[in-house]
Amino acid sequence: MTSPNVLTETARQKYFGGYQCTYEHWSNELKCKMNVAVYFPPSYSSSAEKFPVLYFLSGLTCTHENFTIKSGMQRIAAQHEMVVVSPDTSPRGSDHPKEHDDWDFGSGAGFYLDATNTPWSENYRMYSYVTQELLGAISENFNVSEEKRALSGHSMGGHGSLVIFLKNSHLFKCCTALAPISNPCKGLWGVKAFSNYFGEDKAVWAEWDATELAGKFKADTPANILVCQGDTDKFLEKELLTGNFVDVAKGNSCLNVDYRVREGYDHFYPYIATFLHEHFEYIAKFIC
Repeated sequence: MTSPNVLTETARQKYFGGYQCTYEHWSNELKCKMNVAVYFPPSYSSSAEKFPVLYFLSGLTCTHENFTIKSGMQRIAAQHEMVVVSPDTSPRGSDHPKEHDDWDFGSGAGFYLDATNTPWSENYRMYSYVTQELLGAISENFNVSEEKRALSGHSMGGHGSLVIFLKNSHLFKCCTALAPISNPCKGLWGVKAFSNYFGEDKAVWAEWDATELAGKFKADTPANILVCQGDTDKFLEKELLTGNFVDVAKGNSCLNVDYRVREGYDHFYPYIATFLHEHFEYIAKFIC
């Protein structure tokens, strides 16, 4: 079986002086081939120094391409001399019953967790894929610093960013989230996903809920998180519940949360593209 650390380049395009590339590799956790997008800033090819690296996790229905095509992030990453890694959002090609029936569950909706309920437990292990295989593959193949990592994500990817960071703050200097699914134990998208991926054990659900994790997070040094949210987001009240996370996190002295409300903005890529530079600026303070 091919090692997850063996990456094959399948696409390369020049972008603001750097290169936007796509790689394919085998995942033992997901039991399939996965695509991952990597942006290299202009200075990457001529510098021997290890580069800071941002892992960006995308939302429901997305692939590795959505963020790289729609956000305009390459211009900002080039300015900050930052490598940006964008993985896919679920395993592909497993064809479990009902896997492709709904846009908010199954393919394109892996929720960055390790499922325990069959058949999903066989390969819906996006958490282990990101934290073990992807981090290892990027570190082994590219000139990036393991001491200068950050996480970010949007919607379901914002959930992934928060949960992965709260479980592994030793691996990342900071994280940010745009309109994240923040309290999935109570939100419509989360309840649907967790019921299928985990069954009905609510104690298991809590281990994958950013609001629950924020309440019991402990660290010697406060962990740094930026969250932003459009105030006209139609998913805010029933699916995201961003305020629940912010309230709990701000009550924990081990978390340093910067919460920014975006007046008049909704959930989608115009909102992301408008404020993404602020997330890069925040992240750059910790890893650049």
